[in-house]
Amino acid sequence: MRLFLALTLLAFSSLSAAAIKTQEIPYQSADGTKLIGYFAYDDAIKGPRPGVVVVHEWWGLNDYAKRRARDLAGLGYSALAIDMYGDGKHTEHPKDAMAFMQAATQDADAASKRFQAGLDLLKKQSQTDTGKLAAIGYCFGGGVVLNAARQGVPLAGVVSFHGALATKTPATPGSVKAKILVEHGALDSMVTADNVTAFKSEMDKAGADYRFVSLDGAKHGFTNPDADRLSHGEHGGPDIGYNKAADEKSWADMQAFFKKIFG
Repeated sequence: MRLFLALTLLAFSSLSAAAIKTQEIPYQSADGTKLIGYFAYDDAIKGPRPGVVVVHEWWGLNDYAKRRARDLAGLGYSALAIDMYGDGKHTEHPKDAMAFMQAATQDADAASKRFQAGLDLLKKQSQTDTGKLAAIGYCFGGGVVLNAARQGVPLAGVVSFHGALATKTPATPGSVKAKILVEHGALDSMVTADNVTAFKSEMDKAGADYRFVSLDGAKHGFTNPDADRLSHGEHGGPDIGYNKAADEKSWADMQAFFKKIFG
């Protein structure tokens, strides 16, 4: 009995010692913009593992984006939630979010450099296998990772969750190197049917390897449990809403996608 108890305590202490580790890491873009990354990994895993960049919604680098980095760490990835606005700023006010997003996207080259700076930071972490890299993005961030794919950034794959599909820099034949997974809400009023048609046509003409999933009953923001609250906030809000079934289905699709691209 004593031996059994000792072994049980040893096993429990080993499990307790293993945990998701997180840290905020300051970095900067090529244009000197000061940024803050949120890095997460499971210290029970030894050695490098595939790395995933997480790009936030238009709200900025908030707790939701950080939670997704921790979720990925729990799946065994080296995950970095990057900062596309600077100084890690975020908001719950739609007007502020719109202003932040417009400022970050008005210069496409600057936006690309901010994404690249985040990817470079992830690659510098000892936990990251630099030969196995991907990116996921939500809302605004979905558009960011799709643009990275359009520009031929060397990633194994990208996943867009209720992301923006329109772009000022469309893909050209052969430019897309990454495999693409798009998880789209069928009731998303912020991404029009014309946007969807144009995106599929663009990807087809570019010869991209992509999968487009339309999730029944899901609005924009369907993965974020705060979406319902934010859509009815004191400032008013966009037409967004959480959908548990779509959230879980899209996350399962992402996991299967990563298993396929990372081997």
